[in-house]
Amino acid sequence: FINFLYANCNTAKDFSRVVVAGGAITEIIYLLGLEKHLVGVDVTSVYPSKAKELPSIGYVRKLSSEGVFSLLPTLILAENDIGPPTIVKQIEETSIDLRIINDKLNMSGIKEKIICIAKIFNLSTSKFEKIDKEINLKIDRINQLKLDNLNEEKRFLIVLMMKGTSPVVAGLNTSGHGFLNSLGLINVMKDIEGWKPVGKEEIILSNPDHIIITERAYKGFSSRKKFFNETGINLTDAGRNNKLIIEDGMALLGFGPRTLDTALKISETSFK
Repeated sequence: FINFLYANCNTAKDFSRVVVAGGAITEIIYLLGLEKHLVGVDVTSVYPSKAKELPSIGYVRKLSSEGVFSLLPTLILAENDIGPPTIVKQIEETSIDLRIINDKLNMSGIKEKIICIAKIFNLSTSKFEKIDKEINLKIDRINQLKLDNLNEEKRFLIVLMMKGTSPVVAGLNTSGHGFLNSLGLINVMKDIEGWKPVGKEEIILSNPDHIIITERAYKGFSSRKKFFNETGINLTDAGRNNKLIIEDGMALLGFGPRTLDTALKISETSFK
């Protein structure tokens, strides 16, 4: 895997005390069997559950400088939305090795992220080979299914959370849009930018065939029927046909190893 080009993936000089800001990076570290190096994680690092037992440094976008520095890290691995800028500047002014792992928001990008982290930890090719094969098989299968999905022209809406009675949905340049695009599915909200709350009229006009909602957003509703009726989405094709897919938010949108499994599950079973 040494031929892959990715940002700042050279082997770290010292990875004895690693702090992670980003749940997908934590998932990859556990996938690669490197968790013994972890001394702290952010609050989005909820999988596997053992990660939650580690000291917390706060939320990836609003890290606590005290939380980070008190752990005496030799290496910090972070997603590109690490913040606030003041703490990033503070880290850069120290001798701590900070690596920001960029997201490409597609399935191949997940593989590149795994390879990058393996290289940072100087993981031998033989130790990585089995995982690499499994990842390749999943990506190949997703790409096969993508061709079928493109022909079917299925229209999807992704709901991240609720803002009052308005769903906050995935527009262009979001992980939600990247997920749907990677599967050959149409994002009915591709004309808006970012994550935005939208009214029921806009959703009815966009008329999705299927809705994917995070567990966090669905938690406030006692049933699928209540969700459709209370949001007014019952007047869409998705509502009329009860097409609601409920997924773990990080598995769906984190672009870590579980996102490949979620992509397969949705493509193979959820809307056939």
